[in-house]
Amino acid sequence: MTANTHTPAADAAFYDEPSFFQRLLLKDWAFAAIMLLATVVSFWRYQTAMDVYEQGILLGVLPAAVALGWFWRPAANLMVGGGAVALLAIWLYQTPEGADLARADQVFLLKYFISSQSAILWMCVLFFMSTAFYWLGMVVSKSADTMELLGSRLAWTAVVLAVVGMLVRWYEGHQMGPDIGHIPVSNLYEVFVLFCWLTATFYLYYESHYQTRTMGAFVMLVVSAGVAFLLWYTLVREAQAIQPLVPALQSWWMKVHVPANFIGYGTFAIAAMVAFAYLVKQQATETNWLKLAPLWVLGVVLCFEPLVFRMSTQDGGTGYWVVYTGISALMVAGILFGRKRIAARLPSLEVLDDVMYKAIAVGFAFFTIATVLGALWAAEAWGGYWSWDPKETWALIVWLNYAAWLHMRMMKGLRGTVASWWALVGLAITTFAFLGVNMFLSGLHSYGEL
Repeated sequence: MTANTHTPAADAAFYDEPSFFQRLLLKDWAFAAIMLLATVVSFWRYQTAMDVYEQGILLGVLPAAVALGWFWRPAANLMVGGGAVALLAIWLYQTPEGADLARADQVFLLKYFISSQSAILWMCVLFFMSTAFYWLGMVVSKSADTMELLGSRLAWTAVVLAVVGMLVRWYEGHQMGPDIGHIPVSNLYEVFVLFCWLTATFYLYYESHYQTRTMGAFVMLVVSAGVAFLLWYTLVREAQAIQPLVPALQSWWMKVHVPANFIGYGTFAIAAMVAFAYLVKQQATETNWLKLAPLWVLGVVLCFEPLVFRMSTQDGGTGYWVVYTGISALMVAGILFGRKRIAARLPSLEVLDDVMYKAIAVGFAFFTIATVLGALWAAEAWGGYWSWDPKETWALIVWLNYAAWLHMRMMKGLRGTVASWWALVGLAITTFAFLGVNMFLSGLHSYGEL
């Protein structure tokens, strides 16, 4: 028979605890008011340009954004700050005769900071710098916490500029012509920007939640890899140019399907990099290099993966990828040789395992939503929910992989080494579904090819 743990004092404390709404601060209500005002103004100015579905999306975004800002206050700061800077950029484009995109090369702030392309290029630079400072925090003996704090602040600044860049790009497209403007999630250039800042934002949430910045050294590697691809793709394809949508993408479904998809991709990437950190920490005291073979073989794969992009395209950039591969090799070698120092800085194996699980759980939920939305979009565009197109087939493979991972986690208690290697394999599968299909296969989604 168990003793009753309830006491009058405990019961009184429970009932006296303030409710969620009572815990909200004045700035939380101010944020809700700002979001409501933004929604009302959007309806007032652009209602005639939106169909009923887009109006429904806008209405749905309001409570979702407010709830997110109340749940995690840095998200509210991101929305307000990014929106304010984007509005400043839009205001700078104005002339007495109307908006003039030529001012992007004439106005100092637009030219060097907050036109869409300038903001996105700053995002790229700051993500690289953030990664460098996170790793400095791993290797320096003094001021490690300061280095990691700088890495975190730079990552936040990069995220803000990415949001500004996307919002301003959306505006710029509409100023180029009514049939050109669209939400900037329609091609590889735009979705790589989306992937980079979504991945970084989700990581920053986990950083705040677990009160540790040391995971950033690993997670920001995949963000920097995305930035490197983005810069290469811009170099060889001039992909930053705003283009009209192809007919298959002229649908409101794109506005919900693509962001949900890339939340999945981003959180799966976080899980894989945290899994890599888990394996490094686990093998920190291992001295037999043969037993470390899985880690350095993984490093070799990561180093030579960029060459696939060079071999799979007709464009230039060989020197770019050679430099990238060299830097990757040095990073992997540094991780292996400095694994004891790195392991001492990393959080416990239990924390790493928990972050990996939660990232996959969030990613799986959003990827499931994206898959269902994609099926509905396909039914509208092509007359059928599923056609076994290569992109659809590999999306199903990704979904089944993570469904099996979560099933084994919940039913069999999957943990540790096996879970980590599985998460890394999952990233390889996801990467092929994201990029490999576009490079090596063709189908209904061929408009996204490299």
